[in-house]
Amino acid sequence: MRLKGKTALITAAGQGMGRAAALAFAAEGAQVWATDVNAELLKAYDGEAGITALPLDVLNRTAIDGVVGQLPRIDALFNCAGFVHSGTVLQASDAEWDFAVNLNVRSQFWMIQAVLPKMLASGSGSIINMASVCSSIKGLPNRFIYGTTKAAVIGLTKSVAADFVGQNVRCNAVCPGTVDTPSLQDRINAFDDPVEARKAFVARQPVGRIAQAHEIAPLLVFLASDESSFVTGQAYAIDGGITI
Repeated sequence: MRLKGKTALITAAGQGMGRAAALAFAAEGAQVWATDVNAELLKAYDGEAGITALPLDVLNRTAIDGVVGQLPRIDALFNCAGFVHSGTVLQASDAEWDFAVNLNVRSQFWMIQAVLPKMLASGSGSIINMASVCSSIKGLPNRFIYGTTKAAVIGLTKSVAADFVGQNVRCNAVCPGTVDTPSLQDRINAFDDPVEARKAFVARQPVGRIAQAHEIAPLLVFLASDESSFVTGQAYAIDGGITI
């Protein structure tokens, strides 16, 4: 039980990597608060031991403060909410840019700002931010807005880590490659030929396949646990070899 006695708060936990993290954290003994903007998805947690599910729109600062205020302490925060826009700089719109910056970056800023005082009061904490290998780590075609915002997440992560390294609060980012989630399937289905689109996503992974959400969860558990007590300010690529 690597997370026994810890309380974890997860955003976008209704499906994909957020859900995989919630289940993995609970299996390791954490009391998990699983949040998502889609209340319907949260019904899948009914009966799951150690998990409390509740709706949360991370674009609403008042809602964030309301949820965080319910928790007596928070040992781990996993900022998972985000969105992937396709296209180059020439295809990007102001509306897409604003939405991505707000969801992919500002929501993490707000969540950290809300949670951090509780971590400082308890004398410890681990913040885990969802970034991507498509960021300052590597440029990928047709991901202008997404790559820009995820690069910002890495900068945000390092800044928070530097400011609070002396107060036992750690901040790290996970940077996956392509992961088989409902979000990915939605993007694949948007292509004229979804079968060929999936093949293209697979071809981008040197390991020869797309990751499953549960394969990202062990890294998240490590970062939330005391095993990573000497780790902060890092951006962990878990990408099937994209950055080799």
